[in-house]
Amino acid sequence: MPLTANDIHKVLAPLANKGQAQHAQRFFKTGRDEYGEGDRFLGIRVPLLRRLVGRFRGVTLAENLSLLKSIWHEERLLALLMLVDRYSRGDERDRVYALYLRHTKYINNWDLVDSSASYIVGAHLMQRDKQPLYRLARSRNLWQRRIAIMSTFYMIKNHVYDDALAIALLLKNDREDLIHKAVGWMLREIGNRHRATEEKFLQQHYQTMPRTMLRYAIEKFPERKRKAYLQGVM
Repeated sequence: MPLTANDIHKVLAPLANKGQAQHAQRFFKTGRDEYGEGDRFLGIRVPLLRRLVGRFRGVTLAENLSLLKSIWHEERLLALLMLVDRYSRGDERDRVYALYLRHTKYINNWDLVDSSASYIVGAHLMQRDKQPLYRLARSRNLWQRRIAIMSTFYMIKNHVYDDALAIALLLKNDREDLIHKAVGWMLREIGNRHRATEEKFLQQHYQTMPRTMLRYAIEKFPERKRKAYLQGVM
């Protein structure tokens, strides 16, 4: 019989670790009014989840979605890793992409976004209209905005920077620190591949960027140049 989400839960449940779960709840800010408020953890480390992906390749897309709707953070992460694997192998790519964007309410922490967005959304839109990224970037939902900027990582790795820079500009004045970090990270990744492109953007915007965003963006710069940017004297 085909594997079900419940079958996968039965495999994961004995792997739970209470101490690791408590640490994860603090690390992922699950307290009241924090960004991960109410999230629940089994306490299973990511490398183990990654090793399980191949074991569950027989699951249907419908059961993959059922797992994504789990109350447990690690089960949602495993579901996303399975979707990434399915997409990378060329299985039902249009359906995987559509499912992902229809169910972003379950992709609700930074590790879930970062483990999946570029590999599915970024990869799918590489040779397509990028408007879905701009709609996500304008969303009121923190995680949809993070999906927008993190999806551009796929393009950055392929030395295509225009949409990453445009979305960085859209998000430059975002109210959320997690967006500042993600945008700064993507700017740094552009700089790792083409420093002049990053610096052109920074020269125009570094004085009005959030401090965290700027620090992430210039992390790999020589110390003297990094200090000049931080002191506003470039």
